[in-house]
Amino acid sequence: MSLFDLKDKVAVVTGSSRGIGRAIAEELAAHGAKVVISSRKQDACEEVAAAINAEHGEGAAIAVAASISEKDQLAALFEETRERLGPVDILVCNAASNPYYGSMDGISDEQFRKVLDNNILSNHWLMQLALPDMREKGEGAVIVVSSIGGLRGSPTIGAYNVSKAADFQLVRNYAVENGQYGVRINAIAPGLVKTDFARALWEDPKALAATEARLPMRRIGEPRDIAGAAVYLSSPAAKWTTGQMIVVDGGATI
Repeated sequence: MSLFDLKDKVAVVTGSSRGIGRAIAEELAAHGAKVVISSRKQDACEEVAAAINAEHGEGAAIAVAASISEKDQLAALFEETRERLGPVDILVCNAASNPYYGSMDGISDEQFRKVLDNNILSNHWLMQLALPDMREKGEGAVIVVSSIGGLRGSPTIGAYNVSKAADFQLVRNYAVENGQYGVRINAIAPGLVKTDFARALWEDPKALAATEARLPMRRIGEPRDIAGAAVYLSSPAAKWTTGQMIVVDGGATI
């Protein structure tokens, strides 16, 4: 059996109607997992699930919309997943928000709380929902898609970076608590990836050229560049890897 075989594993991927989340869901399905496509809009989720089913066969994906800011919707997401596919084996906490660009001097309390709630508290809720079944089965994998922003400061996305640094510690603490049950909890820290979410950071051609000139690999990332790390962390290949943060950034942080 391949170290990367995910046959019949059930994977919930938040924020998977586009960008990095979609790429991760597609690659998990390609390795045999049954994936749950989830974001705020059901029609967008249905579109991605249909594309995955067309490629990998009916039943490879289902669509269940849920907002990460609504705890009851996340509970309903897990309830429906359990009813239709069974207990969750893999949880990918990918959805996040960043409503503010600029100095932290100017961020409102409401905007700051939204960043912290959607990027930290929601991941905590998702883990609380996933972990009981994983502990009972004696195995499972949780992945938080964080950011290299959590490793450094920024004059424009400071609150976002604070939340992403907190995600690293959330992963470490949950890993300490759940390793004894065979459950692994890790983070991926992408660099700048060409997604709609990060559009403000790459859509200016001059700024993009300057950024890419500083990167050892001379390009920003594509969503699929992140998916391989998620497949690894979800699979038997990573059965002794927990509490870690894997940087996938084209060399930006070196």
